[in-house]
Amino acid sequence: MPKRAKAHNMPDYQQYLYELLTTTAQHGASDLHLSPGHFPVARIDGRLVAFTNKRILDADTLTGIIGIMLGQRQQEFQARHDLTFAYESNQRIRFRVHAYQTEGYWAATLRYVPDHIRSVEELNLPPVIKVFTKLAHGLVFVVSPSGQGRTTTLAALVDLINHERAEKIITVEQPIEYVLQSDKSVVDQRQVGIDTGSVVDAITAAGDQDINVLMVSAIATSAEANALMYAAETGHLVLAGMTATGASHAIERIIDFFPLDLQQTARNRLAATISGIVAQRLTPRIKGGLIPAIEVMIATTAIRTHIRDNKPRQLDATIETSQDMGMIPLDRSLADLVRRNEISIERAEFYSRDPSRMRG
Repeated sequence: MPKRAKAHNMPDYQQYLYELLTTTAQHGASDLHLSPGHFPVARIDGRLVAFTNKRILDADTLTGIIGIMLGQRQQEFQARHDLTFAYESNQRIRFRVHAYQTEGYWAATLRYVPDHIRSVEELNLPPVIKVFTKLAHGLVFVVSPSGQGRTTTLAALVDLINHERAEKIITVEQPIEYVLQSDKSVVDQRQVGIDTGSVVDAITAAGDQDINVLMVSAIATSAEANALMYAAETGHLVLAGMTATGASHAIERIIDFFPLDLQQTARNRLAATISGIVAQRLTPRIKGGLIPAIEVMIATTAIRTHIRDNKPRQLDATIETSQDMGMIPLDRSLADLVRRNEISIERAEFYSRDPSRMRG
């Protein structure tokens, strides 16, 4: 571990933070990692790249620059030892920050949030997912492993509604990443821990706010899933994010939130309310950057029956045989990217459920 900096030689932490954030944005990095004893490290096109032209981070530097981002949250961070929040620099560069402790030292991971909410087309998402923004009610999930762009996709879908429909939209986020500017819709964004006590509290309160559309950035408990389904049951369009590898895995995870004696009831409610699932993986492009491979499930009668009858694995087969209805299997999405020379066949095989099909 590098020695702590002497007080009389203390650097300008504000300037150093500005340089780091600006460099991260200029390189098109998705994340910036600040860990003791290491150079600052950015994730660029899915790969970790050290900023070796910057100094190795010592304890004082980390405390200084993370302290600036924490601001008045320092006491809460010191009590909890990890904290997630949004930070916007004086240059209006915005990040989702997760500050934490490691071996007693401060550290942080920053997710870069572009100031422009990109459209479905700009994100290279399939146009069919726009069908979910036309719905009056129902439950739509956007799922992915961590760090695979689901928040960005949710923002694109909600912003499309905002520009095309005159609705009351409430978002429940932890934290707020993309700032939505009301257009045809009235958009209120609520941050858990600041604007509301919990996800469940915010979803419950939305029933008294004359809403049409509810977006919840992430759910992970039975109480949250229960509140979401109730919001959809009472005539609202609900879009929600969740960590899952695909559509069938998302269904399994939602049901597994509930105790065994309540799982059949949850299946029945989910089957009745769900409208679709968008599952995505960001894959490195041959020419640089990342492009999503997308799976799309649309809630047909067959899909609802599989959910109700506890046959989540049948969902994959139904998605495969229902492409004429707009559904997209993950492997077809990957194969299309290979055909378009966007990604390598090796990369497609890495993400595929059936790698042998990629060379067929």
